[in-house]
Amino acid sequence: MTAGDRPSARRGADGDAHGPSSSGPLGLRLVLQSVPTALRKLDPRVMYRSPVMFVVEVGAVLTTVSAVRSSTVFAWVIALWLWLTAVFANLAEAVAEGRGRAQAETLRRARTETTARRLAEGPVEGHHAAEERVAASRLRQGDHVVVEAGEVIPGDGDVVEGIASVDESAITGESAPVVRESGGDRCAVTGGTVVLSDRIVVKITSRPGETFIDRMIGLVEGAARGRTPNEIALNILLASLTIVFLISVVTLQPFAAYAGATQPLVVLVALTVALIPTTIGALLSAIGIAGMDRLVQRNVLAMSGRAVEAAGDVNTLLLDKTGTITLGNRQATAFLPVEGVPMAELADAAQLSSIADETPEGRSIVVLAKREHALRGRAEGELDHASFVPFTAQTRMSGVDLDDGQERRCLRKGAATSVLHWVRQSGGPPAPDIGGIVEDISAGGGTPLVVGEVLQREGRRSARVLGAVHLKDVVKPGIRERFDELRQAGIRTVMITGDNPLTARAIAEEAGVDDFLAEATPEDKLRLIEREQADGKLVAMTGDGTNDAPALAQADVGVAMNSGTSAAKEAGNMVDLDSNPTKLIEIVAIGKQLLITRGALTTFSVANDIAKYFAIIPAMFATVYPGLNWLNVMRLHSPTSAITSAVVFNALIIVALIPLALRGVRYRPSSASRLLSRNLGLYGLGGVLAPFAGIKLIDALVRFVPGLH
Repeated sequence: MTAGDRPSARRGADGDAHGPSSSGPLGLRLVLQSVPTALRKLDPRVMYRSPVMFVVEVGAVLTTVSAVRSSTVFAWVIALWLWLTAVFANLAEAVAEGRGRAQAETLRRARTETTARRLAEGPVEGHHAAEERVAASRLRQGDHVVVEAGEVIPGDGDVVEGIASVDESAITGESAPVVRESGGDRCAVTGGTVVLSDRIVVKITSRPGETFIDRMIGLVEGAARGRTPNEIALNILLASLTIVFLISVVTLQPFAAYAGATQPLVVLVALTVALIPTTIGALLSAIGIAGMDRLVQRNVLAMSGRAVEAAGDVNTLLLDKTGTITLGNRQATAFLPVEGVPMAELADAAQLSSIADETPEGRSIVVLAKREHALRGRAEGELDHASFVPFTAQTRMSGVDLDDGQERRCLRKGAATSVLHWVRQSGGPPAPDIGGIVEDISAGGGTPLVVGEVLQREGRRSARVLGAVHLKDVVKPGIRERFDELRQAGIRTVMITGDNPLTARAIAEEAGVDDFLAEATPEDKLRLIEREQADGKLVAMTGDGTNDAPALAQADVGVAMNSGTSAAKEAGNMVDLDSNPTKLIEIVAIGKQLLITRGALTTFSVANDIAKYFAIIPAMFATVYPGLNWLNVMRLHSPTSAITSAVVFNALIIVALIPLALRGVRYRPSSASRLLSRNLGLYGLGGVLAPFAGIKLIDALVRFVPGLH
């Protein structure tokens, strides 16, 4: 699978589509494919799950029976549009599920049946372990399999021996291979991915039919989504409102009978359907499915709809410093020479001692010397009579020895204590001001690397300290602004780091986080989460290692990295297929977008029902109670045209709002009070005004239909 075949399309933080699969939430082909599913969902055994729409279906049945018994154009038109209302509601859910099925088909193509090379007696060092070839479906938890270059990994597991480059594009959509190795937090592999190089031994951690891809397919199809507590609570509220309106409509008949104007069943059913909250009742399920779909489009797999909702209610974000807040590698930012040493001499010595240093820190020193002091980067082969000294954990320094036969120049760069000890042993006194330079760098949250020199010429030897290189964790561009936005939304950010408190405080202040936890251990993370939850807060965090599993399990939103261990992925309730810790901020935004969308459409639906009241009630009773004429503010043509127009509008507004339900209301970080004001102002007012315009327009058309005027 190439990058162009990726299973999900990317979207920006504002929810706009940026991929081919997201060209529109209501593509004509997808709608046509969803119609049969929408019709099948008319089964009462399915419809009863939504009390509001079940009432609509019962009303459609009653009006159909009434139309058969007493055939009129009015009765048949009302029956038709009531059935269409139920179908449109099912269509919203069917389209949302259809988008998931399209993504699931891509995943199914990645799930191929392969033959596994199972080790008969567990992992054995070397390449001559006893093997047996079995179908991947016969693998069980605890089995060990060998996978070499060009072979498909037969099941989910952890690498227990070896290191290899793996193509995970079938899962993540990214064409660039990743490295998976034993003995660390990047050992998890997924069935269906391909080993590109070397040989690894994988311990299977999943049962047949319960692999990561199987779970992804079930979740993106919506089959395993289930209803969330908030959805259940809202359904209960909608059912309660429906019962209230049913009672209200039933009590209207005695008033009409008293005045000698008994209303037919068709009118009473139309009134009931127009007044109950059909709009949100029809779109509620689609909103939840679409929320999970938006996560999948960003390559995040939510194990439940509850996790998505919890993300929207999060109060505290726990963020790892490395890779999330900072770029992940310390960068050289300045050369600080001791007194008497020219800046150019220190930069040259630091660059020379870093030529053979392939670490990101070493590369950054070479780049800084070139950028700030115009020192051309030199390769190892360009230096004559050079002997490079690699970094070791024992010496904690690296460098180069230059010997042209007349002069031997030794340069070292590394930890301050190691280089100072080396200079003393070589007979040189430490520079008096190097201690202050090192302390200043450390106090600012940086890491000092000291550079020293030993010269041997004509039997004489001298040693000295040249200065220090300031390494620091570089905070990601724009991250401070992201934290400011989260703060506006009432979310507290906590940076987690293994650094000492002094360094952690400096980085926290630069990044703009609200708090930090320094020298953090897995137990510290767990205690912090429990403390926040004890204060009534919802907590989200990311992790990739087995030692993160307890905290991921405890967090309300635990996002495990796909590159991490199987234990971490099992503990979390979300998995980031891109293994990008920064995505936690996007996940929170998507959760809030889901909640805001549901709240906005609920507000619109209730306001919408209030407006329809002014269309139908005056039409029903104005001839009997002339005093109600003042309520007929829309000046509708006749009672039958008014009722018909309200029922038609009630059905069409569902179709009009399906794209918004699937795309989601645009989320902007803001306080809860401002969001509430915006919802009431935009969707509340819009819900009141839209029916007035829509029903009046439909009434102008309906009046020309014989039997409806």
